[in-house]
Amino acid sequence: MKLIAPSILSADFTTLGDEIRNVEAAGADWIHIDVMDGHFVPNITMGPVIVEAVKKVTELPLDVHLMIERPDQFIPEFVNAGADLISVHVETCPHLNRTIDLIRCSECRAGVVLNPATSLSTIEWILEYIDFVLLMSVNPGFGGQSFISNTIDKTRQLKRMIEKKGLSTLIQIDGGVNEKTIYSISKAGADVFVAGSAIFGTGDYKKTIKKLKDKLTDPS
Repeated sequence: MKLIAPSILSADFTTLGDEIRNVEAAGADWIHIDVMDGHFVPNITMGPVIVEAVKKVTELPLDVHLMIERPDQFIPEFVNAGADLISVHVETCPHLNRTIDLIRCSECRAGVVLNPATSLSTIEWILEYIDFVLLMSVNPGFGGQSFISNTIDKTRQLKRMIEKKGLSTLIQIDGGVNEKTIYSISKAGADVFVAGSAIFGTGDYKKTIKKLKDKLTDPS
């Protein structure tokens, strides 16, 4: 099954509860929450308080993407706030197995994130311990960026790695996902598609999400 995960980074925060209810009613599968600390990425966004607030207004799984330094210190707070999935950047985790164990022992699904220029070799020995890999298809920090095209080949290579190991690890793509790019990404082997401005920047969320799902298998 292919999943659409709207990123609330692009939502209208003055009506965030309504925004989340609307994308849930429109057919979203996960809610993606980008957490940035102003150190690992050049932006500051939301913390556990927002995750806790979002949990109150939706039944959808909360997919919390930690773009932060020293994530181990904050993972328990996000777990307690209601995160269902937590992903951490390989670039910020010198003891990645320990970090993944911390997430999984909290009964959350665990993911590892790679920046666009980070090699797949960095996760070869962690794949069997995680539930999903998030490939950044833009440099993290801001929404609305253009898709980095060689992410397609990177996705294909990751899919081959997963299949060779006989795993069911999901591949998630974040950055520049829209009606023009989603078919190629899906064909390359991706399973979960994070879309921010491509959804929240439109007037009809139901129509937009349906178009995205239709284009997963049909580029026309």
